[in-house]
Amino acid sequence: MRYTKTVLALALGAFAMGAKAQAPTDPQIVGIVVAANQIDISASKIALEKSHNEEVRKFAQQMIDDHSAVQKSVFALGAKLHVTPADSPTEEALKKGAAENEAHLKTLSGAEFDRAYIDHEVAYHKQVIDAMKTTLIPNAQNAELKSALEGAAPMFQGHLEHAEHLQSAMGQ
Repeated sequence: MRYTKTVLALALGAFAMGAKAQAPTDPQIVGIVVAANQIDISASKIALEKSHNEEVRKFAQQMIDDHSAVQKSVFALGAKLHVTPADSPTEEALKKGAAENEAHLKTLSGAEFDRAYIDHEVAYHKQVIDAMKTTLIPNAQNAELKSALEGAAPMFQGHLEHAEHLQSAMGQ
């Protein structure tokens, strides 16, 4: 659990740093959203491969389904607005942290894996929700992009609550 929180804190700290250093542009916001969704999809695919806990597996499948749908809508909106996802230091930090987290998850099995995966999901969704509120939504210049981010917020909150419920059920 300590490892996951450390990696997550380092990776998602870039959200806050980005807000203080320079506001992300709309293309960078789209790039960050694409990366954040892909990170959750990838971690959840590992959960489907490794977990034998039916509740964890259901949660992982929901993450894949929901984040894939968001990903599809982000690409569609980007195409409509002629906004191509752009790289940013935040996106790079997220990808680096995700690679480290995935490598760590792959070393675990059984209940230890399930706890690490769910702990990561709780922490990750808290950070993403915070980043959306404090950085992404306030800095989105395009009204449709801003509205899409605001519209996705309840889904992320629901994911957090579901992950916290699983975390509690696991005795954490």
